[in-house]
Amino acid sequence: MDFEAETTNKPQERQIFKQYDRYLRLEKGFSPNTVEAYKTDLGKLLHFLAGTGKGVLDVTTDDLQQFSAGLHDIGIHPRSQARILSGIKAFYHFLVLADYLEADPSELVEGPKIGFRLPEVLTVEEIDAIIGAIDLSKPEGQRNRAILETLYSCGLRVSELCSLKLSDLYFDEGFIKVEGKGSKQRLVPISPRAIKEIKYWLADRGHGRIKPGFEDYVFLARWGKGISRIMVFHIIKELAQKAGITKNISPHTFRHSFATHLLEGGANLRAIQCMLGHESIATTEIYTHIDRHMLRSEIIEHHPRNILYRKSKNKGAIH
Repeated sequence: MDFEAETTNKPQERQIFKQYDRYLRLEKGFSPNTVEAYKTDLGKLLHFLAGTGKGVLDVTTDDLQQFSAGLHDIGIHPRSQARILSGIKAFYHFLVLADYLEADPSELVEGPKIGFRLPEVLTVEEIDAIIGAIDLSKPEGQRNRAILETLYSCGLRVSELCSLKLSDLYFDEGFIKVEGKGSKQRLVPISPRAIKEIKYWLADRGHGRIKPGFEDYVFLARWGKGISRIMVFHIIKELAQKAGITKNISPHTFRHSFATHLLEGGANLRAIQCMLGHESIATTEIYTHIDRHMLRSEIIEHHPRNILYRKSKNKGAIH
């Protein structure tokens, strides 16, 4: 779809949208999917503005607040509202940077209040149970085992796992090179167990057919192309079901579990930030909330005062 042609017939706005597209792709280094998401959010604002007769350069803070209220009125979830408004703010930040506007009309627009929700975390025993549910007699069994060990060992995003290359593996040094968001590269330590499982998989991989262009990819689908994010999601869902785990999990759950277990083990938050590839320490700090939540559960369960209180309650219940 030609975004510029679909959304406006004004030559200046078309030029702005082309520049914004280049800014997102080249300067910000966003993936095609992320760029499309930003454009989709911007498209919602343009649809709203079409009813007012205003262009993107004429927008006021009041207009944006009305747009935000409209998102709420049509029942869009607060998290989706926040994401859309974040995209709009990014666009107006660009307009100021590119000297189209002197002041940012989105600066005072507040997003919806979103309650803090802890991500699901698997215990080490649950992760072992999921990996143990893999049928190694199947052709894809060893590949799936290597995938899960790598996700958990390195705390990768699923997109980072799917794009992992043979040339990114530095097993002798105990590291892999990962390309994260914004095409930023980082070195991540990999466990001896994950290295062993990947080596077993590479022995199997060498016997299969590999499509041209995918020779350097570590994880392949049965038809010889790179494995997809959706496929990894389905693999994990199916294995969790086989293992009898009822938590709502995804590939990202392994990343959350990786970070949480490191923090519980005493790892420094800055080190976890580097391994996860978080640009801001604030993003990594979510795991301190998880740790506090677990710490409280442990105290409630094991503190002598609470044990005595539970005993007295049980004694009262008997009488």
